[in-house]
Amino acid sequence: MLRLHPFRAIRPHEAMAEEVASVPYDVVNRQEARVLAEGHVNNFLHVVRSEIDLPDEVGPYDAVVYERARENFTRMMKESVLIQEEGESLYLYRQIMGEQSQVGLVGCCHIDDYETNIIKKHEHTRKVKEDDRTRHVLAINANSGPVFLTYRQDAAVDGLVDEEMKNAPVLYDFTSPDGVRHTVWRVVNPSAFVEAFGHVQAAYVADGHHRSASAWRAGQEKRKANPNHGGDEEYNWFLSVLFPDNQLNILPYNRVVKDLNGQSPAEVIKKLQSVGTFERTENPEPGHTGSFCFYLAGSGWYCLTLDPASIDSADPIASLDVALLHDRVLGPIFNIGDPRTDDRVDFVGGIRGTKELESRVDSGEWACGVSM
Repeated sequence: MLRLHPFRAIRPHEAMAEEVASVPYDVVNRQEARVLAEGHVNNFLHVVRSEIDLPDEVGPYDAVVYERARENFTRMMKESVLIQEEGESLYLYRQIMGEQSQVGLVGCCHIDDYETNIIKKHEHTRKVKEDDRTRHVLAINANSGPVFLTYRQDAAVDGLVDEEMKNAPVLYDFTSPDGVRHTVWRVVNPSAFVEAFGHVQAAYVADGHHRSASAWRAGQEKRKANPNHGGDEEYNWFLSVLFPDNQLNILPYNRVVKDLNGQSPAEVIKKLQSVGTFERTENPEPGHTGSFCFYLAGSGWYCLTLDPASIDSADPIASLDVALLHDRVLGPIFNIGDPRTDDRVDFVGGIRGTKELESRVDSGEWACGVSM
């Protein structure tokens, strides 16, 4: 069963929340992060993407980057931009984007539950990104962002959430520049949630495979370094936010491919036609699973639809779009190897939209975008 741990949160001072709030570290590149944080010394991008404070010739994984993250984090603590709670608690976190609303519980989950697959994963991680976040956790001695977990909707938890939203004090309530409204409550009765989640059989990583893997690795390193390890130390837990599955709005994680593997666009199109139904489209977003949209420089958008009979729906992994795309297109046509290590493929958060794929391809830096 899933273990849940209240914690002494380090959080923005109530008056500083909007100033501190930032986009996730992995949805913007270095230059975009620098522009967003420019003139905003307390924006959390100065911690999670601290390379923005360093010259461009300093690589993103240079040791000085992690040192700068620690310095920025420490400064924000000393100046009370960030404060630490006196006691342990849990929090409710609501996001409203358009007509979509979802309420999650913020707390800590156990690294052993991650290791034993009580917390289930569906993506392989990229070593360079996993190494990066592990070093970041160890540098600032904190989890800088939560792992987004989901669980099967539970009536007992729903009842607790409803009660807390009526009675718990509101810590933050603001709308970020991207139009998403963020509201946070401090839970009055955390022990009730701990007990309720003790009946939840599993949680699933919806977003944050690198963060969760890094938290586990950092915890292992701290265990080895502590000759008096007892099992109740904070490093045994990692920051999480748990959303019920019936509220989730899961956005795609799109792809860009560096080159066409020595082929012309016409040759690539011919090969894609052999994979399934491949035709031009005015809609750059696929309408259902087993379908992908491709943007080729100078050629526009196309839609590839696989034959449903060719997909083994009984296999919960091989039938995922991410697996189908790699097994039938990225591997055989573009010669993309292990996506964890192959730098000819990159990932673009769905919140950036398909215009971001077009922009990257049109810039000449990437040859093909794939909307999933």
